[in-house]
Amino acid sequence: MSNEFIVHNLERHQTKDTLDSHVNGELTVIWRDWDKVIHDPKMIYLNIINTKQVKGPHLHQNRTSYFYCIEGEIILVIKDDSGKYHEVKTSSDKAEMIEVKNGVAAAIVNPSVNLSKVLVLADIAWKPNDNEMKNVEFQDYNWDKWK
Repeated sequence: MSNEFIVHNLERHQTKDTLDSHVNGELTVIWRDWDKVIHDPKMIYLNIINTKQVKGPHLHQNRTSYFYCIEGEIILVIKDDSGKYHEVKTSSDKAEMIEVKNGVAAAIVNPSVNLSKVLVLADIAWKPNDNEMKNVEFQDYNWDKWK
C-alpha cells in the first residue's frame, strides 16, 4: 500500500426475492456518510473508456478521486512520489474502490476489447477552466503493452 493511493474493499450483500427469498442479485455499498471513506463527495460522474484506450496521465492538484469499475475492467497506472509506477487492476467483478490522492499522477487503461465504465466520486467538483487538472507524461512507462 502507498500513501498516494488506497484500495478500499467494499461491502457486497446478496439481495433476496421478497416472495420466496431466493437470491436475485446483490448490492455493493459505494459510499455512506458514516463510513468516512470519502469526506462529503462533491461530484459523482461516469467515466467511459473505449477499448484498448488510455485516459491520462494527469493529476489533480486539489481533488482526491475514487474509482469504482461498474462494467468491464481497468488498470490504474499510478506514479508515486518516488517515481515508481503501480498498476492497480480492478474490474466490475471486484468489490473495491481505488482512491487516488490529490497531487498524484494517474492514468486509466482499458486493456479489454469491450467498453469499460467507471463510477468516479470526488471530494471537489470539477469546473470548466478551473485549471485544477494538469496533464503529465509518463515518459519512461511502457504504454505499448496495453495495445
